[in-house]
Amino acid sequence: MSAQNSAGIQTLLDAEREAQKIVQQAREYRTKRIRDAKTEAQKEIDEYRQQKEGEFKKFEAEHSSGYKKAEEDANKEAETKLQEIKSIGDSKGESVVDGLIQAVINVKPEVPEKIVASA
Repeated sequence: MSAQNSAGIQTLLDAEREAQKIVQQAREYRTKRIRDAKTEAQKEIDEYRQQKEGEFKKFEAEHSSGYKKAEEDANKEAETKLQEIKSIGDSKGESVVDGLIQAVINVKPEVPEKIVASA
């Protein structure tokens, strides 16, 4: 009977080892699948990011051209006004400076109207 018990125990030990192998393989498979899933998810995220960046650049290119034109127009207008101001300054600059000098040199003090009216 002890030989039969010993054979039964040996069969149970073999079955337990086989079960441990199966569990170990299942763990390895699960770990591999998780790693593969992470890699696949990262790949999908990268593809989605590239797609959205492409859409954004396209949108930006379509809409920034209007801003560039408006900026160029504003720069041209500002340059025109600046040239106009410079030409006026060149033509009337001396008379303005002379007027300022005369105003500083020829002082004519006057009593303010409030003081005259209250007196």
